[in-house]
Amino acid sequence: MVSETVATLHDGGKYPHDNLAMDIDKLVAIDVHTHVHRSVNAPKANPEDNEHLAAMAAYFKVAAASFTVDDLAAHYRERQMAAVTFTIDQKDAPEDPARATPQEIIERARDHADILIPFGSVDPARGAEAVKMARRQIEAGARGFKFHPSSQAFLPNDRSVYPVYEVIQEAGLPALFHTGQTGAGAGTRGGGGIRLGYSNPIYLDDVAVDFPDMPIILAHPSFPWQEEALSVAQHKPNVYIDLSGWSPKYFPPILVRYANSLLKHKVLFGSDWPVIRPDRWLSDFDKLDIKPEVRPLILKQNAMKLLGLGAAAS
Repeated sequence: MVSETVATLHDGGKYPHDNLAMDIDKLVAIDVHTHVHRSVNAPKANPEDNEHLAAMAAYFKVAAASFTVDDLAAHYRERQMAAVTFTIDQKDAPEDPARATPQEIIERARDHADILIPFGSVDPARGAEAVKMARRQIEAGARGFKFHPSSQAFLPNDRSVYPVYEVIQEAGLPALFHTGQTGAGAGTRGGGGIRLGYSNPIYLDDVAVDFPDMPIILAHPSFPWQEEALSVAQHKPNVYIDLSGWSPKYFPPILVRYANSLLKHKVLFGSDWPVIRPDRWLSDFDKLDIKPEVRPLILKQNAMKLLGLGAAAS
């Protein structure tokens, strides 16, 4: 799906500052959805003191955790997995020097080009500045972009956002959008300000029409709009679904059925690290009724093609 020029840049880690090449053949999987929360320059702190991280940990029944780009790389390198990683840019978020910025993640990932695939992020509320930021992040080595309509409070098909998409499509990069309810803000006062309605995947049908050359990833099983997500992914050639944010044992049967058949080339492994670790996700995925010939597509090959990595990019 990526352009020939971008695929050339992506294949084998050939950005100017990459130190290591990605050996696709040795990778057992590609996780397309991981988060970095802590800056490499921040002193270690108790993640339980962060309301957002503590609430997410409580929802997923895990210990609160906050990791740097370097921590993430070490975790995935040990498992011979690659990882798409990002954070979320929010214009009006309180200043937090301990939090990693999209620019830091992109730049730091250069030292881990054998494992990490950094995505940028811009808050559409920044207007013209968002376009400039997107260009800067692409120049720095962003391999895609993450949007979170629920926390950034925008409708994905709002035409005021289209100048940002134009930059992304021009660069031949994918855009990953949070969809559905996955626990962010759950149980906190006012849901942490997160408005679920923005995350209905049907809004991305318009984006897929207006930007047919921009690969779109619908992140997560899109509860309560799973059928909308499946419909859009089946109808639009440039729309994919990642399976992050839920343990596979909770996947709705209709999602499993489509992943096994009509959408077997458009479904991607994603964990939502660190609230769901890849070990747990893969262990539960092993128990899921997925056809043997479909498993490698979901775990690695579909992402290779989408991201322009190795032989699957051709």
